[in-house]
Amino acid sequence: MDPVLSAPAPPPDRLLADHGDALFRYALGRVRDEATAEDLVQETFLAALGARTGFRGESSERTWLIGILRHKLCDHLRKRCLERPLAGDLDSADVVVDGMFAQDGHFVSPPGRWDADPAELSQKAEFWVVFAKCRDALPRRQAAAFLMRQIDDVPAEDICKELGITPTNLWVLLHRARLRLRACLEEHWFVLEIPS
Repeated sequence: MDPVLSAPAPPPDRLLADHGDALFRYALGRVRDEATAEDLVQETFLAALGARTGFRGESSERTWLIGILRHKLCDHLRKRCLERPLAGDLDSADVVVDGMFAQDGHFVSPPGRWDADPAELSQKAEFWVVFAKCRDALPRRQAAAFLMRQIDDVPAEDICKELGITPTNLWVLLHRARLRLRACLEEHWFVLEIPS
Protein backbone atom coordinates (compact mmCIF):
# COMPACT_ATOMS: atom_id res chain seq x y z
CA MET A 1 0.00 0.00 0.00
CA ASP A 2 1.35 3.42 -0.95
CA PRO A 3 1.89 5.86 1.90
CA VAL A 4 -0.40 8.89 1.86
CA LEU A 5 1.49 11.95 0.79
CA SER A 6 0.75 14.86 3.04
CA ALA A 7 1.27 18.56 2.63
CA PRO A 8 3.80 20.24 4.87
CA ALA A 9 2.27 21.05 8.25
CA PRO A 10 1.25 24.73 8.28
CA PRO A 11 3.18 26.81 10.83
CA PRO A 12 0.96 27.85 13.78
CA ASP A 13 1.73 31.58 13.66
CA ARG A 14 0.89 31.76 9.95
CA LEU A 15 -2.39 29.89 10.46
CA LEU A 16 -3.48 32.45 13.02
CA ALA A 17 -2.37 35.43 10.93
CA ASP A 18 -3.92 34.14 7.72
CA HIS A 19 -7.19 32.72 9.03
CA GLY A 20 -7.89 34.05 12.53
CA ASP A 21 -10.16 36.93 11.47
CA ALA A 22 -12.13 34.82 8.99
CA LEU A 23 -12.71 32.08 11.57
CA PHE A 24 -13.80 34.66 14.15
CA ARG A 25 -16.32 36.19 11.73
CA TYR A 26 -17.59 32.72 10.85
CA ALA A 27 -18.05 31.80 14.53
CA LEU A 28 -19.56 35.16 15.47
CA GLY A 29 -22.12 34.79 12.70
CA ARG A 30 -23.32 31.58 14.35
CA VAL A 31 -23.13 32.42 18.06
CA ARG A 32 -24.39 35.57 19.68
CA ASP A 33 -21.41 36.46 21.79
CA GLU A 34 -17.91 37.70 20.91
CA ALA A 35 -16.28 35.95 23.89
CA THR A 36 -17.84 32.62 22.88
CA ALA A 37 -16.74 33.13 19.27
CA GLU A 38 -13.18 33.83 20.47
CA ASP A 39 -13.21 30.70 22.64
CA LEU A 40 -14.42 28.57 19.74
CA VAL A 41 -11.70 29.92 17.46
CA GLN A 42 -9.07 29.24 20.12
CA GLU A 43 -10.37 25.68 20.51
CA THR A 44 -10.23 25.32 16.73
CA PHE A 45 -6.59 26.41 16.57
CA LEU A 46 -5.66 24.10 19.46
CA ALA A 47 -7.33 21.18 17.69
CA ALA A 48 -5.64 22.15 14.43
CA LEU A 49 -2.24 22.26 16.11
CA GLY A 50 -2.82 18.77 17.48
CA ALA A 51 -3.88 17.51 14.06
CA ARG A 52 -1.38 19.48 11.94
CA THR A 53 0.52 16.43 10.84
CA GLY A 54 -2.73 14.89 9.60
CA PHE A 55 -3.37 17.82 7.21
CA ARG A 56 -2.94 16.28 3.77
CA GLY A 57 -3.47 19.37 1.65
CA GLU A 58 -6.57 17.90 -0.03
CA SER A 59 -8.37 21.15 0.75
CA SER A 60 -7.26 24.68 1.50
CA GLU A 61 -6.07 25.47 5.02
CA ARG A 62 -9.10 27.69 5.57
CA THR A 63 -11.51 24.94 4.50
CA TRP A 64 -9.73 22.53 6.84
CA LEU A 65 -9.92 25.01 9.74
CA ILE A 66 -13.58 25.84 9.09
CA GLY A 67 -14.33 22.11 9.12
CA ILE A 68 -12.78 21.88 12.57
CA LEU A 69 -14.62 25.02 13.68
CA ARG A 70 -17.94 23.60 12.44
CA HIS A 71 -17.45 20.59 14.72
CA LYS A 72 -16.64 22.90 17.64
CA LEU A 73 -19.76 24.96 16.87
CA CYS A 74 -21.95 21.86 16.72
CA ASP A 75 -20.58 20.68 20.08
CA HIS A 76 -21.20 24.13 21.56
CA LEU A 77 -24.75 24.39 20.21
CA ARG A 78 -25.65 20.89 21.32
CA LYS A 79 -24.32 21.52 24.80
CA ARG A 80 -26.11 24.86 25.07
CA CYS A 81 -29.42 23.52 23.76
CA LEU A 82 -29.43 20.40 25.89
CA GLU A 83 -28.18 21.91 29.13
CA ARG A 84 -30.19 25.12 29.35
CA PRO A 85 -33.59 24.87 27.69
CA LEU A 86 -35.59 28.06 27.82
CA ALA A 87 -39.36 28.39 27.96
CA GLY A 88 -39.27 29.92 24.46
CA ASP A 89 -37.41 26.90 23.16
CA LEU A 90 -40.08 24.37 24.06
CA ASP A 91 -41.07 22.37 21.03
CA SER A 92 -44.70 21.99 22.03
CA ALA A 93 -45.64 25.68 22.14
CA ASP A 94 -44.54 28.72 20.22
CA VAL A 95 -46.79 31.64 21.02
CA VAL A 96 -45.31 33.84 18.28
CA VAL A 97 -45.78 31.27 15.51
CA ASP A 98 -49.12 30.05 16.84
CA GLY A 99 -50.36 33.66 16.82
CA MET A 100 -49.74 33.85 13.08
CA PHE A 101 -52.57 31.40 12.38
CA ALA A 102 -56.34 31.50 12.84
CA GLN A 103 -58.18 28.51 14.30
CA ASP A 104 -58.90 27.21 10.80
CA GLY A 105 -55.14 26.96 10.13
CA HIS A 106 -54.93 29.89 7.69
CA PHE A 107 -52.64 32.86 8.19
CA VAL A 108 -54.19 35.69 10.21
CA SER A 109 -52.21 38.05 7.99
CA PRO A 110 -50.92 36.35 4.82
CA PRO A 111 -47.25 36.65 3.94
CA GLY A 112 -46.37 39.80 2.05
CA ARG A 113 -45.09 39.71 -1.49
CA TRP A 114 -41.33 40.09 -1.68
CA ASP A 115 -40.40 41.57 -5.02
CA ALA A 116 -36.74 41.99 -4.15
CA ASP A 117 -34.12 40.23 -6.26
CA PRO A 118 -32.36 37.72 -3.93
CA ALA A 119 -28.98 38.19 -5.67
CA GLU A 120 -29.21 41.95 -5.31
CA LEU A 121 -30.43 41.66 -1.73
CA SER A 122 -27.50 39.43 -0.76
CA GLN A 123 -25.14 42.24 -1.73
CA LYS A 124 -26.68 44.79 0.65
CA ALA A 125 -24.80 45.05 3.94
CA GLU A 126 -27.82 46.74 5.53
CA PHE A 127 -29.98 43.68 4.80
CA TRP A 128 -27.50 41.39 6.57
CA VAL A 129 -27.55 43.63 9.64
CA VAL A 130 -31.35 43.32 9.80
CA PHE A 131 -31.16 39.58 9.07
CA ALA A 132 -28.64 39.10 11.92
CA LYS A 133 -30.98 40.91 14.33
CA CYS A 134 -33.89 38.73 13.22
CA ARG A 135 -31.75 35.60 13.52
CA ASP A 136 -30.63 36.63 17.00
CA ALA A 137 -34.27 36.97 18.06
CA LEU A 138 -34.95 33.29 17.29
CA PRO A 139 -35.21 30.89 20.22
CA ARG A 140 -31.97 29.00 20.73
CA ARG A 141 -32.95 25.62 19.32
CA GLN A 142 -34.60 27.19 16.26
CA ALA A 143 -31.51 29.32 15.64
CA ALA A 144 -29.17 26.35 16.02
CA ALA A 145 -31.21 24.17 13.68
CA PHE A 146 -31.64 26.96 11.10
CA LEU A 147 -27.97 27.95 11.06
CA MET A 148 -26.72 24.40 10.74
CA ARG A 149 -29.19 23.42 8.01
CA GLN A 150 -29.68 26.58 5.95
CA ILE A 151 -26.40 28.45 6.43
CA ASP A 152 -23.86 25.65 6.98
CA ASP A 153 -25.69 23.02 4.89
CA VAL A 154 -25.20 20.34 7.56
CA PRO A 155 -27.14 17.17 6.65
CA ALA A 156 -30.40 16.77 8.59
CA GLU A 157 -29.29 13.46 10.07
CA ASP A 158 -26.17 15.09 11.55
CA ILE A 159 -28.19 17.98 13.00
CA CYS A 160 -30.56 15.53 14.67
CA LYS A 161 -27.59 13.73 16.24
CA GLU A 162 -25.92 16.98 17.31
CA LEU A 163 -29.05 18.45 18.91
CA GLY A 164 -30.46 15.15 20.15
CA ILE A 165 -33.77 15.58 18.30
CA THR A 166 -35.89 13.55 15.88
CA PRO A 167 -36.19 14.38 12.17
CA THR A 168 -39.80 15.47 12.72
CA ASN A 169 -38.71 17.80 15.50
CA LEU A 170 -36.01 19.24 13.23
CA TRP A 171 -38.53 20.07 10.51
CA VAL A 172 -40.82 21.71 13.07
CA LEU A 173 -37.91 23.83 14.35
CA LEU A 174 -36.93 24.82 10.80
CA HIS A 175 -40.53 25.66 9.87
CA ARG A 176 -40.96 27.84 12.94
CA ALA A 177 -37.60 29.54 12.39
CA ARG A 178 -38.55 30.38 8.79
CA LEU A 179 -41.92 31.76 9.88
CA ARG A 180 -40.32 33.94 12.55
CA LEU A 181 -37.61 35.16 10.16
CA ARG A 182 -40.21 35.98 7.50
CA ALA A 183 -42.30 37.98 9.96
CA CYS A 184 -39.26 39.80 11.32
CA LEU A 185 -37.88 40.63 7.87
CA GLU A 186 -41.27 41.85 6.68
CA GLU A 187 -41.51 44.12 9.70
CA HIS A 188 -37.94 45.43 9.72
CA TRP A 189 -36.77 45.26 6.11
CA PHE A 190 -39.39 44.74 3.42
CA VAL A 191 -41.73 47.33 4.86
CA LEU A 192 -38.94 49.81 4.13
CA GLU A 193 -38.36 48.45 0.63
CA ILE A 194 -41.95 48.31 -0.59
CA PRO A 195 -43.19 51.69 -1.82
CA SER A 196 -46.52 52.80 -0.33
